[in-house]
Amino acid sequence: MIKAVLFDLDNTLIDFMKMKRLSCEEAISAMIDAGLPLDKEEAIKKLFALYQKHGIEHQKIFQLFLKETMGKIDWRILASGVVAYRRIKASFLEPYPHTLKTLIELKKKGIKLAILSDAPKLEAYTRLAATKLMPFFDVILTLDDTKAFKPAKQAFLLALKRLGTKPEETLMVGDWHERDIVGAKKVGMKTAYAIYGTIKEVKSTADYDLASIKDILKVVR
Repeated sequence: MIKAVLFDLDNTLIDFMKMKRLSCEEAISAMIDAGLPLDKEEAIKKLFALYQKHGIEHQKIFQLFLKETMGKIDWRILASGVVAYRRIKASFLEPYPHTLKTLIELKKKGIKLAILSDAPKLEAYTRLAATKLMPFFDVILTLDDTKAFKPAKQAFLLALKRLGTKPEETLMVGDWHERDIVGAKKVGMKTAYAIYGTIKEVKSTADYDLASIKDILKVVR
């Protein structure tokens, strides 16, 4: 019997990559208007290559981008990009369809809900606040809490300790198979692969595959 559901955050509850793509596209357009000497397609490709190298949460990615493409930081261009990025980020950060209804139904069933994210604490809490999802969760764990990226066992064991549930009573839901599913399986948790949010499709070894977040309700019945 499932007594707790542990969620990854980005691309599981929140459509993070949609927000990231739209925000970056708007930022690049603003930087080009301010004098960036690149065409949009080339600039976006270079920016996401830097994200891949330094991490999708890197806080000074535009500074790195300008140093690599222009050899220096042009503050007018930087400021234009940051303002455009923040404006779109605030507008397009949203949960996946059916997320709110699913969380409400899980709470009605008396199931404990938790977040286990590799995002920094402030970023994770900001997204939860912006999408009004925070009140649903009994436990919220970020990289600042676990001190280790998934699939490290210590991240999942800390979640189990905070929830007060056994591994076999806990369902881990995530979009990153190598981190969320593999890591949860190592400690004996039930697993559900969020296919609807995955960026890179892989062969699933999860106990359940979810085409929509609402499919969790079928799993916990």
